[in-house]
Amino acid sequence: MKKIHIIFILVISILFSACSSKKNKENTINISGAFALYPLVVKWAEEYKKEYPEVRFNISGGGAGKGMADALSGTADLGMFSREISDEEKKQGAWWVGLTIDAVVPTISDQNPNLALLQKRGLTKEEFKAIFIDGSVKDWNIFLKQSGKSKLEVYMRSDACGAAETWAKYIGGKQENLKGIGIFGDPGLAEAVAKDPAGIGFNNTIYAYDLKTGKKRQGMEVVPIDINGNGAIDPEEDFYGTFEGVLKAIADGVYPSPPARELYFISKGKPTRKAVVDFINWTLTKGQKFIKEAGYVPIEQEKINQYLEKLK
Repeated sequence: MKKIHIIFILVISILFSACSSKKNKENTINISGAFALYPLVVKWAEEYKKEYPEVRFNISGGGAGKGMADALSGTADLGMFSREISDEEKKQGAWWVGLTIDAVVPTISDQNPNLALLQKRGLTKEEFKAIFIDGSVKDWNIFLKQSGKSKLEVYMRSDACGAAETWAKYIGGKQENLKGIGIFGDPGLAEAVAKDPAGIGFNNTIYAYDLKTGKKRQGMEVVPIDINGNGAIDPEEDFYGTFEGVLKAIADGVYPSPPARELYFISKGKPTRKAVVDFINWTLTKGQKFIKEAGYVPIEQEKINQYLEKLK
Protein backbone atom coordinates (compact mmCIF):
# COMPACT_ATOMS: atom_id res chain seq x y z
CA MET A 1 0.00 0.00 0.00
CA LYS A 2 2.87 2.33 0.82
CA LYS A 3 4.33 1.82 -2.67
CA ILE A 4 0.95 2.59 -4.33
CA HIS A 5 0.63 5.72 -2.19
CA ILE A 6 4.05 6.96 -3.34
CA ILE A 7 3.21 6.30 -7.00
CA PHE A 8 -0.10 8.15 -6.58
CA ILE A 9 1.70 11.18 -5.13
CA LEU A 10 4.24 11.13 -7.99
CA VAL A 11 1.49 10.99 -10.63
CA ILE A 12 -0.37 13.88 -9.00
CA SER A 13 2.87 15.89 -8.82
CA ILE A 14 3.62 15.28 -12.52
CA LEU A 15 0.08 16.25 -13.54
CA PHE A 16 0.23 19.40 -11.39
CA SER A 17 3.62 20.32 -12.83
CA ALA A 18 2.35 19.79 -16.39
CA CYS A 19 -0.70 21.98 -15.76
CA SER A 20 1.43 24.66 -14.16
CA SER A 21 3.90 24.56 -17.06
CA LYS A 22 1.08 24.85 -19.59
CA LYS A 23 -0.40 27.83 -17.72
CA ASN A 24 3.01 29.54 -17.56
CA LYS A 25 3.49 29.02 -21.30
CA GLU A 26 0.06 30.45 -22.07
CA ASN A 27 0.84 33.52 -19.94
CA THR A 28 4.35 34.11 -21.34
CA ILE A 29 4.82 36.66 -24.14
CA ASN A 30 8.04 36.54 -26.18
CA ILE A 31 9.00 39.81 -27.88
CA SER A 32 12.12 40.66 -29.91
CA GLY A 33 13.35 43.22 -32.41
CA ALA A 34 13.90 46.94 -32.86
CA PHE A 35 16.12 48.80 -30.41
CA ALA A 36 13.96 51.88 -31.12
CA LEU A 37 10.94 50.31 -29.45
CA TYR A 38 12.77 48.28 -26.79
CA PRO A 39 12.76 50.89 -23.94
CA LEU A 40 9.03 51.56 -24.35
CA VAL A 41 8.10 47.86 -24.45
CA VAL A 42 10.16 47.21 -21.30
CA LYS A 43 8.29 50.07 -19.61
CA TRP A 44 4.96 48.68 -20.80
CA ALA A 45 5.82 45.21 -19.52
CA GLU A 46 6.69 46.60 -16.08
CA GLU A 47 3.41 48.51 -15.85
CA TYR A 48 1.35 45.64 -17.26
CA LYS A 49 2.68 43.20 -14.67
CA LYS A 50 1.44 45.52 -11.91
CA GLU A 51 -2.10 44.84 -13.16
CA TYR A 52 -1.56 41.28 -14.35
CA PRO A 53 1.24 39.69 -12.28
CA GLU A 54 0.59 36.25 -13.76
CA VAL A 55 1.88 37.39 -17.18
CA ARG A 56 5.56 36.88 -17.97
CA PHE A 57 7.63 38.66 -20.61
CA ASN A 58 10.81 37.72 -22.48
CA ILE A 59 11.99 40.87 -24.28
CA SER A 60 15.17 41.14 -26.34
CA GLY A 61 16.63 43.66 -28.81
CA GLY A 62 18.57 42.75 -31.92
CA GLY A 63 17.18 45.11 -34.55
CA ALA A 64 14.02 45.31 -36.63
CA GLY A 65 15.30 42.61 -39.00
CA LYS A 66 15.51 40.13 -36.15
CA GLY A 67 12.06 41.19 -34.96
CA MET A 68 10.55 40.43 -38.35
CA ALA A 69 12.42 37.13 -38.72
CA ASP A 70 11.45 35.96 -35.23
CA ALA A 71 7.81 36.96 -35.70
CA LEU A 72 7.46 35.25 -39.09
CA SER A 73 9.17 32.08 -37.85
CA GLY A 74 7.06 31.96 -34.70
CA THR A 75 10.13 32.24 -32.46
CA ALA A 76 8.59 35.40 -30.98
CA ASP A 77 4.94 36.16 -30.35
CA LEU A 78 5.56 39.78 -31.30
CA GLY A 79 8.32 41.51 -33.23
CA MET A 80 9.26 45.12 -32.51
CA PHE A 81 9.52 46.85 -35.87
CA SER A 82 10.72 50.32 -36.85
CA ARG A 83 10.16 50.80 -40.57
CA GLU A 84 7.39 50.36 -43.12
CA ILE A 85 6.33 46.75 -43.72
CA SER A 86 7.29 45.73 -47.25
CA ASP A 87 4.99 44.02 -49.76
CA GLU A 88 7.16 40.90 -49.55
CA GLU A 89 6.79 40.79 -45.76
CA LYS A 90 3.03 41.21 -46.11
CA LYS A 91 2.98 38.27 -48.56
CA GLN A 92 4.77 36.17 -45.93
CA GLY A 93 1.92 36.84 -43.51
CA ALA A 94 3.16 39.83 -41.54
CA TRP A 95 0.35 41.38 -39.48
CA TRP A 96 0.95 44.66 -37.65
CA VAL A 97 -0.37 47.46 -35.49
CA GLY A 98 1.21 50.88 -34.99
CA LEU A 99 2.04 51.89 -31.43
CA THR A 100 3.88 55.21 -31.32
CA ILE A 101 6.15 57.57 -33.29
CA ASP A 102 9.82 58.42 -32.95
CA ALA A 103 12.62 59.56 -35.28
CA VAL A 104 16.19 58.95 -36.33
CA VAL A 105 18.59 61.88 -35.85
CA PRO A 106 22.13 62.41 -37.24
CA THR A 107 24.64 62.28 -34.38
CA ILE A 108 28.23 63.41 -33.71
CA SER A 109 30.58 63.67 -30.75
CA ASP A 110 30.35 66.74 -28.52
CA GLN A 111 34.13 66.94 -29.00
CA ASN A 112 33.83 67.53 -32.74
CA PRO A 113 36.06 70.54 -33.48
CA ASN A 114 33.47 71.88 -35.92
CA LEU A 115 30.53 71.65 -33.50
CA ALA A 116 29.76 75.36 -33.19
CA LEU A 117 29.70 75.86 -36.97
CA LEU A 118 27.66 72.72 -37.58
CA GLN A 119 25.05 73.87 -35.07
CA LYS A 120 24.86 77.20 -36.86
CA ARG A 121 24.60 75.97 -40.47
CA GLY A 122 23.51 72.31 -40.14
CA LEU A 123 23.66 69.93 -43.07
CA THR A 124 21.18 69.49 -45.92
CA LYS A 125 19.64 66.24 -47.14
CA GLU A 126 21.98 66.35 -50.14
CA GLU A 127 25.03 66.77 -47.90
CA PHE A 128 23.98 63.82 -45.75
CA LYS A 129 23.60 61.78 -48.96
CA ALA A 130 27.15 62.72 -50.00
CA ILE A 131 28.40 61.46 -46.63
CA PHE A 132 26.38 58.29 -46.10
CA ILE A 133 25.52 57.01 -49.60
CA ASP A 134 27.93 58.55 -52.12
CA GLY A 135 30.87 58.28 -49.73
CA SER A 136 32.35 61.24 -51.56
CA VAL A 137 33.10 63.41 -48.52
CA LYS A 138 35.82 62.44 -46.05
CA ASP A 139 36.56 65.92 -44.73
CA TRP A 140 34.26 68.21 -42.74
CA ASN A 141 35.83 71.30 -44.32
CA ILE A 142 34.43 70.44 -47.75
CA PHE A 143 31.04 71.48 -46.35
CA LEU A 144 32.23 74.08 -43.90
CA LYS A 145 34.46 75.98 -46.36
CA GLN A 146 37.35 76.14 -43.91
CA SER A 147 41.05 75.95 -44.72
CA GLY A 148 43.10 72.92 -43.74
CA LYS A 149 41.85 69.39 -43.18
CA SER A 150 39.29 68.04 -40.71
CA LYS A 151 38.82 64.26 -41.00
CA LEU A 152 35.28 62.91 -41.24
CA GLU A 153 34.63 59.28 -40.22
CA VAL A 154 31.28 57.66 -41.03
CA TYR A 155 29.57 55.09 -38.79
CA MET A 156 26.50 53.03 -39.64
CA ARG A 157 24.58 49.99 -38.37
CA SER A 158 25.86 46.50 -39.16
CA ASP A 159 22.55 44.82 -38.23
CA ALA A 160 19.37 44.88 -40.33
CA CYS A 161 17.42 47.65 -38.64
CA GLY A 162 14.67 50.18 -39.07
CA ALA A 163 16.87 53.13 -38.06
CA ALA A 164 19.29 52.54 -40.94
CA GLU A 165 16.51 51.85 -43.45
CA THR A 166 14.61 54.95 -42.35
CA TRP A 167 17.68 57.19 -42.44
CA ALA A 168 18.65 55.80 -45.86
CA LYS A 169 15.13 56.39 -47.17
CA TYR A 170 15.33 60.04 -46.10
CA ILE A 171 18.50 60.58 -48.14
CA GLY A 172 17.33 58.60 -51.15
CA GLY A 173 18.52 55.03 -50.67
CA LYS A 174 18.23 51.77 -48.74
CA GLN A 175 20.23 50.38 -45.85
CA GLU A 176 22.47 48.40 -48.19
CA ASN A 177 23.47 51.67 -49.90
CA LEU A 178 24.90 53.18 -46.71
CA LYS A 179 28.68 53.39 -46.44
CA GLY A 180 30.75 53.50 -43.26
CA ILE A 181 32.06 51.47 -40.35
CA GLY A 182 29.40 48.97 -39.31
CA ILE A 183 28.44 48.92 -35.62
CA PHE A 184 25.90 46.55 -34.08
CA GLY A 185 22.88 48.05 -32.37
CA ASP A 186 21.74 51.52 -31.39
CA PRO A 187 23.66 51.63 -28.07
CA GLY A 188 26.85 50.50 -29.80
CA LEU A 189 26.55 53.09 -32.56
CA ALA A 190 25.87 55.87 -30.04
CA GLU A 191 28.97 54.88 -28.08
CA ALA A 192 31.18 54.73 -31.18
CA VAL A 193 30.09 58.18 -32.37
CA ALA A 194 30.47 59.76 -28.93
CA LYS A 195 34.05 58.50 -28.66
CA ASP A 196 35.20 59.77 -32.08
CA PRO A 197 35.51 63.59 -32.51
CA ALA A 198 35.70 63.06 -36.28
CA GLY A 199 32.71 60.71 -36.45
CA ILE A 200 29.14 60.98 -37.67
CA GLY A 201 26.35 58.44 -37.39
CA PHE A 202 22.60 58.25 -36.73
CA ASN A 203 20.54 57.13 -33.76
CA ASN A 204 16.97 56.76 -32.63
CA THR A 205 16.05 59.74 -30.45
CA ILE A 206 15.84 57.64 -27.28
CA TYR A 207 19.55 56.81 -27.66
CA ALA A 208 20.62 60.36 -28.55
CA TYR A 209 18.93 61.99 -25.55
CA ASP A 210 18.86 61.27 -21.83
CA LEU A 211 15.25 60.74 -20.76
CA LYS A 212 15.92 61.78 -17.15
CA THR A 213 17.67 65.09 -17.88
CA GLY A 214 16.01 65.88 -21.22
CA LYS A 215 19.44 66.78 -22.59
CA LYS A 216 21.67 65.02 -25.08
CA ARG A 217 23.41 61.92 -23.78
CA GLN A 218 26.89 62.38 -22.41
CA GLY A 219 29.41 62.75 -25.21
CA MET A 220 26.79 63.16 -27.94
CA GLU A 221 25.46 65.99 -30.09
CA VAL A 222 22.87 66.11 -32.86
CA VAL A 223 23.58 67.64 -36.27
CA PRO A 224 20.67 69.97 -37.12
CA ILE A 225 19.02 69.31 -40.48
CA ASP A 226 18.93 72.36 -42.75
CA ILE A 227 15.41 71.52 -43.91
CA ASN A 228 14.92 74.45 -46.30
CA GLY A 229 18.48 74.24 -47.64
CA ASN A 230 19.36 77.90 -47.17
CA GLY A 231 22.73 77.22 -45.55
CA ALA A 232 21.65 78.18 -42.03
CA ILE A 233 19.61 76.79 -39.14
CA ASP A 234 16.64 79.13 -38.90
CA PRO A 235 14.76 79.58 -35.58
CA GLU A 236 12.00 77.18 -36.65
CA GLU A 237 14.66 74.53 -37.45
CA ASP A 238 16.47 74.99 -34.13
CA PHE A 239 14.74 72.55 -31.76
CA TYR A 240 17.52 70.08 -30.88
CA GLY A 241 18.57 71.54 -27.52
CA THR A 242 16.19 69.36 -25.51
CA PHE A 243 14.45 66.04 -25.97
CA GLU A 244 11.13 67.81 -25.43
CA GLY A 245 11.91 70.19 -28.29
CA VAL A 246 12.68 67.33 -30.68
CA LEU A 247 9.56 65.38 -29.70
CA LYS A 248 7.42 68.48 -30.25
CA ALA A 249 8.98 68.99 -33.70
CA ILE A 250 8.16 65.37 -34.56
CA ALA A 251 4.59 65.68 -33.27
CA ASP A 252 4.05 68.97 -35.15
CA GLY A 253 5.43 67.54 -38.40
CA VAL A 254 8.31 70.04 -38.47
CA TYR A 255 10.94 67.30 -38.32
CA PRO A 256 10.86 65.43 -41.69
CA SER A 257 9.16 62.06 -42.08
CA PRO A 258 11.25 60.06 -42.78
CA PRO A 259 13.40 60.11 -40.67
CA ALA A 260 10.42 60.42 -38.28
CA ARG A 261 8.42 57.17 -38.46
CA GLU A 262 5.81 54.97 -36.81
CA LEU A 263 6.85 51.97 -34.69
CA TYR A 264 4.99 48.65 -34.80
CA PHE A 265 4.25 45.30 -33.24
CA ILE A 266 4.26 42.57 -35.89
CA SER A 267 3.30 38.91 -35.86
CA LYS A 268 2.78 35.97 -38.20
CA GLY A 269 -0.88 36.49 -38.94
CA LYS A 270 -3.33 38.02 -36.53
CA PRO A 271 -2.52 36.98 -32.94
CA THR A 272 -5.03 34.58 -31.38
CA ARG A 273 -3.53 33.71 -27.97
CA LYS A 274 -5.46 35.60 -25.30
CA ALA A 275 -2.41 36.82 -23.36
CA VAL A 276 -0.91 38.37 -26.50
CA VAL A 277 -4.16 39.94 -27.73
CA ASP A 278 -4.92 41.39 -24.30
CA PHE A 279 -1.44 42.93 -24.03
CA ILE A 280 -1.64 44.57 -27.48
CA ASN A 281 -5.08 45.92 -26.63
CA TRP A 282 -3.68 47.38 -23.38
CA THR A 283 -0.75 49.08 -25.19
CA LEU A 284 -3.24 50.82 -27.50
CA THR A 285 -5.50 51.93 -24.66
CA LYS A 286 -4.22 52.21 -21.07
CA GLY A 287 -0.61 51.88 -22.16
CA GLN A 288 -0.75 55.04 -24.26
CA LYS A 289 -0.48 57.18 -21.11
CA PHE A 290 3.15 56.03 -20.75
CA ILE A 291 4.18 57.11 -24.28
CA LYS A 292 5.33 60.65 -23.52
CA GLU A 293 7.08 59.88 -20.25
CA ALA A 294 9.00 57.09 -22.02
CA GLY A 295 10.25 59.60 -24.62
CA TYR A 296 8.00 58.91 -27.62
CA VAL A 297 5.28 60.69 -29.59
CA PRO A 298 1.65 59.44 -29.48
CA ILE A 299 -0.12 58.45 -32.67
CA GLU A 300 -3.48 60.00 -33.51
CA GLN A 301 -6.57 58.54 -31.84
CA GLU A 302 -8.13 57.85 -35.24
CA LYS A 303 -5.22 55.55 -36.08
CA ILE A 304 -5.40 53.88 -32.68
CA ASN A 305 -9.08 53.14 -33.33
CA GLN A 306 -8.16 51.57 -36.67
CA TYR A 307 -5.55 49.35 -35.04
CA LEU A 308 -7.97 48.29 -32.30
CA GLU A 309 -10.42 47.33 -35.01
CA LYS A 310 -7.73 45.17 -36.66
CA LEU A 311 -7.29 43.38 -33.36
CA LYS A 312 -10.96 42.33 -33.09
